[in-house]
Amino acid sequence: MALPTTARPGTLAPVGAGAPGTAPGTAPAPPGRGRSRLPRALHPVAWWAWALGLMVAAARTTNPLLLGTILGVLALVVAARRPDAPWAGAFAAALRLGAVVVVARTLLQLLLGPPIGIGVAFRLPELALPDWMAGIRLGGIVTWESLYVGLCEGLRLAVMIACAGAANALSAPSRLLRSVPAALYELGVAVVVALTFAPHLLDDARRVRAARRLRGHEEGRLRGFARASGPVLDGALERSIQLAAAMDSRGYGRAGTTTVGERRVQAGLVLAGFAGVLVGLYGLFDASAPRWLGWPLLAAGALVALLGLRAAGRRSTRTAYRPDPWRLPEWATAASGVLVAVAFATATWSDLAVAVTPLAWPAAAVLPLATVLLAAGPAVWTPPLPALGRWPA
Repeated sequence: MALPTTARPGTLAPVGAGAPGTAPGTAPAPPGRGRSRLPRALHPVAWWAWALGLMVAAARTTNPLLLGTILGVLALVVAARRPDAPWAGAFAAALRLGAVVVVARTLLQLLLGPPIGIGVAFRLPELALPDWMAGIRLGGIVTWESLYVGLCEGLRLAVMIACAGAANALSAPSRLLRSVPAALYELGVAVVVALTFAPHLLDDARRVRAARRLRGHEEGRLRGFARASGPVLDGALERSIQLAAAMDSRGYGRAGTTTVGERRVQAGLVLAGFAGVLVGLYGLFDASAPRWLGWPLLAAGALVALLGLRAAGRRSTRTAYRPDPWRLPEWATAASGVLVAVAFATATWSDLAVAVTPLAWPAAAVLPLATVLLAAGPAVWTPPLPALGRWPA
């Protein structure tokens, strides 16, 4: 019986012998092939591009059917690709905050907004206001149309909040900060506290609630929240500050050799570019804004910001350890969100705005619904998550 032969270091392997773990006679897979389906975390910038695209779509419509479809797509992708990490509860927290926003927006419309339509639902006690507050009412007639408008506007805000919560739940804040351009490393120490405070707050709240329950403290929710708010806030802020200090000690904010004039020019370019991007986004979100205030200004601002970031990034002496890869799933995920945003920002679909007078059941065409459903693709084509305990921080 012949013993199996193995190649010693520095010698050639026998013909037909493959890599360890492969069948005899098969060649190892070429580098890069099949890597997109290996268990790994998707690039955080891809998740944020996908979520921002859905946020633009939600901002361009008040149709509850389309808004509900966007919310369903968010829930599907989060359920399929949510990691077992402290920040994974951000989507549920965003949904609860969105419910509060819907109720608050509806109450503001009913109490302060002018009545819309003629279908009287009920009448509230009306408070007489002075003459200098003409045009503002408090109470009075409440119509079905006003109630419907308040609910639709509140649902739109809630879906936009859910988009941000989905992006936070799918990507680690620290990994997102590692992808920030080198010119913005000075802001990283401050931003990391804001990005990690909410996930740490939720994690500490669950831990304190479980500890109090094990000790036999069965109190009401309000009373228990008042007693546990102190240690929860203190613990979350302390952990965020520790992470910020660790980042500062590893080179965040470290600059190279540049003159004061060059830094001022670079900062001016970055600020001017970001201002153009913000104004362009406002033009996209507001359907009544001029056409030149949307995509043209957004593209010009993005170009100026990229030039400033590229010029300012040259003075950074910090290197990245194991940078996150950007492969085909990242391109597909980001492209799905961008395509939805472009479609809703440029299309002239009549179903984006609901009919209020006369009040009718909302309808949505096949094309807008199919465009929104395109954003559900990341639940299928993104790689599976790493095993428990191997999630990158």
